[in-house]
Amino acid sequence: MAFIKKIIVSGMIVAVAAGGYFAYWAMDPITTEEPAIEFAITPGSGAHAAGQQIAEAGVPIEPLLFNLLARLTAKSGKLKAGAYELKPGTTPLRLIEQLVRGEFAQESLTIIEGWTFRQMRQAMAAHKGLKHDTVALSDKELMARITSEYKLPEGLFFPDTYLFAKGASDLQIFRQAHSMLINRLNEAWAKRDPALPYKTPYEALVMASIVEKETGQKSERGMIAGVFVNRLKLGMLLQTDPTVIYGMGARYEGKIRKRDLETDTPYNTYTRSGLPPTPIALPGVQSLTAALAPAKTPALYFVSRGNGTSQFSDNLTDHNRAVNQFQR
Repeated sequence: MAFIKKIIVSGMIVAVAAGGYFAYWAMDPITTEEPAIEFAITPGSGAHAAGQQIAEAGVPIEPLLFNLLARLTAKSGKLKAGAYELKPGTTPLRLIEQLVRGEFAQESLTIIEGWTFRQMRQAMAAHKGLKHDTVALSDKELMARITSEYKLPEGLFFPDTYLFAKGASDLQIFRQAHSMLINRLNEAWAKRDPALPYKTPYEALVMASIVEKETGQKSERGMIAGVFVNRLKLGMLLQTDPTVIYGMGARYEGKIRKRDLETDTPYNTYTRSGLPPTPIALPGVQSLTAALAPAKTPALYFVSRGNGTSQFSDNLTDHNRAVNQFQR
């Protein structure tokens, strides 16, 4: 009987010691060293398979203990598949919580104001954190996956920084950027002055893209828009170089010549009146606001001063004088 008691007591001591070690293990950082360790959990994985996948990715964790912890915390069937990062200082308990919450490894992509859609596609295709589901699609095929309202993509995506789970489809980002642009455009359109010379929100978007490409100083966007609105109202040619450059496409080599201004394209606002047929870039929120709430100004001309700012003029005589002063 005394021998049996000794065995029971010894077993209890071992159990307490094991329990103490397990509790300590569960709350002790898995690693404290940089960098973060990337790993992925495949769909349909239980706690046992997840623990093996984590360990095989280089995370210094014992799969059997991980499985036991997941079961003891009643989280075994709640782990979400996806791509993750184990950051220094993460404990096994925190790791379980991370997998249950689906706190996936995040990537980011910044779309720059003034980029063309072609530049946006190039940036998306080059991003290693995205799943490239659209690279083989033409622009028209891509737009068909995003919206039935527009066929041509230029200007229809909002420049911003987008966060997404590693391995997300690039189509998700395209759809998010398009939805954000439409929302921003509609918000600005709803607050517009009804006297503005736009028939549709799309025409305002075209103007916003021109303002985006013409403006060196953000503070001048309202004035630039005011000049172009004045010219539209009077039936004057817009005569803006960025539209000519856009219409030249691959022919543009960094400089506009006189013959380029005289060569007619749908985007040459020196040869054609009104707005060009589509936007020429991705406008940001400030350019959208300027296009739909332009400065009230009598100015009809502007010229660069060579320092990023512009000289505005109400008449051709003053404009020519400014050109002679700042451009010659």
